[in-house]
Amino acid sequence: MVEIVMAGGWLMLPIILCSILAIAIVIERSWSLSANRIAPRYAVGQVWTWIKNNELDSTRMRELRLSSPLGQILAAGLLHARQGRAQMQDAIAHSASVVIHELERYLSTLGTIAAITPLLGLLGTVIGMIRVFTEIMIQGTGNASALAGGISEALITTAAGLCVAIPSYACHRYFIRKVDSLVLALEQESAKLVDALDKVPVELDLKASDTPAPATTAPEQEHPA
Repeated sequence: MVEIVMAGGWLMLPIILCSILAIAIVIERSWSLSANRIAPRYAVGQVWTWIKNNELDSTRMRELRLSSPLGQILAAGLLHARQGRAQMQDAIAHSASVVIHELERYLSTLGTIAAITPLLGLLGTVIGMIRVFTEIMIQGTGNASALAGGISEALITTAAGLCVAIPSYACHRYFIRKVDSLVLALEQESAKLVDALDKVPVELDLKASDTPAPATTAPEQEHPA
């Protein structure tokens, strides 16, 4: 294996680095884009239970916001629930745009790796073929085995680039589809809460609950002179 890498020339180094980066991205995105982590099915039901039991206070809101990306979106909508359906939807859309940006993190890098590694491999092959033909011009074509060996070494970088690009592209397309399905799930779950609050209006006073009650002081006692 080491001999093959060395035979490919210096362009094997960026191809190998791209492969390591692609593997790291695939592992990280596979863990981060879990449906249960992004859009847990119980989140809307839990929020509705808190609302019905009058338990939705600043502590619950903080818990909801930190629980998952869906919780972050729901919390943003609930903070504007008293301002009407339109304002609630706008807040949800704004929060969702931030969440979607996080879901798509590193995917452009993975797509870039899939695009440039075949080009790096092709560049390595072109450089190798230039060397081979230079040798032919100098020494002629008398040694056919040496000529074949030089051509095979020149093709190593193309093979290496394709070995990195093909799985990287497949994983990139898979994660794009995964993000699309997660975004759809986020939209459906947040719409459930908006529709529920629209059909059954509930008075939420979250800002008041976020403000600590003023401390009471005991009245001063008058001391006789």
